[in-house]
Amino acid sequence: MVTYLLKKSYRLKDYKEIEFNDLWGDHGVFTTMWLFDKPQKILFFDQHINNLIKSTKVFKVYKADLKLNILKILKEIINPKIKYNHLLRVAINKKTLSVSIRKRIKPKLDFTLNLVNLKRAKPEYKNLKYKQILKYLSKLDNSKNDIGLCVKNKVFETGTSNLVFIKKNKIFFPRNNYYKGITFKFFKNKFKKFYYTDIRINTLSEFDEILLIGSGKGVASVKNIKNYAWSRKSMKYYKLFSSTYLKAIQQSKKY
Repeated sequence: MVTYLLKKSYRLKDYKEIEFNDLWGDHGVFTTMWLFDKPQKILFFDQHINNLIKSTKVFKVYKADLKLNILKILKEIINPKIKYNHLLRVAINKKTLSVSIRKRIKPKLDFTLNLVNLKRAKPEYKNLKYKQILKYLSKLDNSKNDIGLCVKNKVFETGTSNLVFIKKNKIFFPRNNYYKGITFKFFKNKFKKFYYTDIRINTLSEFDEILLIGSGKGVASVKNIKNYAWSRKSMKYYKLFSSTYLKAIQQSKKY
């Protein structure tokens, strides 16, 4: 069960605080950011907020003063006395803005991926239709498990992260039908040579490494896949991605 450090909801009409609603299952969008250190930093903050505002326009839940009020609320709720290592979630539907802060769990090296036959609604966007995924995730240890979302023999993403596949020193991403997150875009820009391809379940044995990348996990290396004969053969690219990510953390400015 998730333990919240903070959770608040606001009425979009006037930004008055109301009873908390996580908004899961509603028509709307959200973003999850890594809030860390003291003084506080938020990794890729501008990219997260700008992408969130862009998504609100696509889902028609945008308001002209939305970005300004999000920034104002975040300034009020982030405690300058706390050294954070938390996930900050901002969610929006037509009537409500919700924010929450929960502990960020570091993934372990014995990480397992559980393949499930499931695809998100409108997967290209970080939208709130997540209840089916949350049912699976609630039964797992987030530090060493995640679900791989699969449809028609293809793997697209996990319940929390993007996936990276390594084969013979080449980087592969799934071709389409998934959300390309902020961390994903960071790595895509850092590693210019990569390939998009259909990642088929029956070809997973060809890959040497499988990585999870995202705000919640950072960079995680999959050790094995449950009920499938795959286990990692190397950690070369895990170390490379981790060192690249660390540089971004070190260069992150005070929030």
